[in-house]
Amino acid sequence: MVFMESYMLYQTQHSVIANEVTLESGADLTFPTHIHNSFEIIIATEGEIEVTVSGTKYIAKENECVLVFPNQLHEIKAAKHAKHAILIFSPHLVKAYSNIFDTYIPISNHFHLDSLYVDKITKLNDKKSLVELKGLLYTLCSEFDKNATYVEYKGDAQNLLFKIFNFVSKNYKGDCSLYALAEETTYNYIYLSKHFSKSTGISYTEYVNHFRINEACYLLLNTRSTILSIAYECGYDCLRSFNRSFKSIIGTTPSKYRSQA
Repeated sequence: MVFMESYMLYQTQHSVIANEVTLESGADLTFPTHIHNSFEIIIATEGEIEVTVSGTKYIAKENECVLVFPNQLHEIKAAKHAKHAILIFSPHLVKAYSNIFDTYIPISNHFHLDSLYVDKITKLNDKKSLVELKGLLYTLCSEFDKNATYVEYKGDAQNLLFKIFNFVSKNYKGDCSLYALAEETTYNYIYLSKHFSKSTGISYTEYVNHFRINEACYLLLNTRSTILSIAYECGYDCLRSFNRSFKSIIGTTPSKYRSQA
């Protein structure tokens, strides 16, 4: 597992690998406001860390955590000499959990983890089987869920962004154009395009392509469907455009990606 350090505001690298988990640990971390389509658990292993999620500030002390849901804006500031561990994982790895709360967020993102689980997280490595890895991630989600209360995501400054993300997740198999989005949200499509680019650092079209390829990665790794049927399933109307988009984002062809898994 490798923690990637070349970030843009919308962290597409944490949004395109269906079975990816990244782990990073260190000290004195400060990271500006950003957003990505993955779960992120931020753990204070020593000292205090301030995490702001959707405008709410949390102070995490030793063995306390903040669970950031996909597409929630968040920012990290560590006190001097504070140590941390950060686990980022795809919603595909916990589908039974992520599907339930697709349009909901927790009232509080803050929770406490037993030191046993913190130890398991910090000792994660590439040798873990997928079954073992999923088991740990579901356990972490369960620990969070024990005391969590959820609300439908609406009513704040990020509401329009969330509507856009939600529209793409529900319509990526078909018409996901800016015009369709404009009709759904009743906003002008030019305004939507500019708002999305300004808020995320990437274009709407680029985000849709990343989302579709993320879904394709999951299907390539977890089903026996043909590459052509996966292309259609993910909203591409021809294999050529799917292959071109896939290679541009992932760096290899769909067939090689599947064979190397």
